Amino acid sequence: MSRFDAIDRSILRELQLDGRLTNQELADRVGLSPSPCLRRVRALESAGVISGYRAVVAQQEVGLSITAFVRLRLSSHATDTVEAVEAELRGLPEVVEAYVLAGDHDYLLKVVAESFASYEQLLRDRIRDIPSLASIETTFAFGVTKDPSPVPVP
Repeated sequence: MSRFDAIDRSILRELQLDGRLTNQELADRVGLSPSPCLRRVRALESAGVISGYRAVVAQQEVGLSITAFVRLRLSSHATDTVEAVEAELRGLPEVVEAYVLAGDHDYLLKVVAESFASYEQLLRDRIRDIPSLASIETTFAFGVTKDPSPVPVP
C-alpha cells in the first residue's frame, strides 16, 4: 500500500499504541464499523505495512540491566563475509537490534545483558569471533531518555 487515507493512518497509530485492541475497540476509535475496520487491518497486514504484534518486555524486570551499543568495523566486505557476519548477528539473542551503517562503522548493535561480566563474556566468546572483524567499540547506556515509540505515520 503506497497511499494511506486518514482512516488507515489512524488505524496504524492506534495499533502502535495498543496492539491488543479488539477489532470493536479499534473500529470505535477510528470511526468505522467492525467489518470495514477488520478488512482494512487485514489489507495493511497483507501489504506488509503491519509486520507483527509483540509484547514489550521491561528489560530491567527480567534481569537485563545492561544496555550496550556496539559499533563493528569489518576488514572485508565480500558478499560471503557480510552474509556470514549477518547470520552470526541474527543468531545472538543478546543482540536485540542490528543496523547496517554508512560511514566509519559497518554495523551498530543494541545488546542487552545481565551484567558487565556477562557482556564481557559475550564479547569474548561470540562477538570477537565474527568473521573479518577489524574493530569493536562499545558504549554503555546509563538510562533511557525516550522509550521506543510509534513510527510517525505521515
